[in-house]
Amino acid sequence: MHYHQYYQTDVINGPGTRATLFVSGCEHQCRGCYNQSTWNACSGHKFDQHMMQTIIDDLNDPRIYRRGLSLSGGDPLFPGNLPAILALVQQVKQHCPDKDIWLWTGYLIAQLTPEQQAIVDLVNVVVDGKFEQKLADPSLVFRGSHNQVIHYLR
Repeated sequence: MHYHQYYQTDVINGPGTRATLFVSGCEHQCRGCYNQSTWNACSGHKFDQHMMQTIIDDLNDPRIYRRGLSLSGGDPLFPGNLPAILALVQQVKQHCPDKDIWLWTGYLIAQLTPEQQAIVDLVNVVVDGKFEQKLADPSLVFRGSHNQVIHYLR
């Protein structure tokens, strides 16, 4: 898996102060997407064990309280991202059990593959649905268009 950007301190992508990872790879290619540079699965930086440990360390850093981890992109549930995202989510759950995980995906929860569902089963909140430019609304919180749904899972 590759990623485009990692923000160790973010207050935009989810509630509270968070760590946010924007992964590469998206097959939806939504018209009006503001993150088109993340569509190519091989663009950006290689996600490796060092980056995973950086995220875990940042989430556990006592100097800045981070409420959790946000996963966006691209699409964290893009097929090529699934092994790395599953490993990351498992590590966060193990080493940072008091942190929540938010995940944005263009896939609909009702149509996930078993591999995608295995990841969703471990996260707290999923924002699903493709960005629809004709339904875009900048006043929406944590989503870009009215068709996208925030699912509070746990």
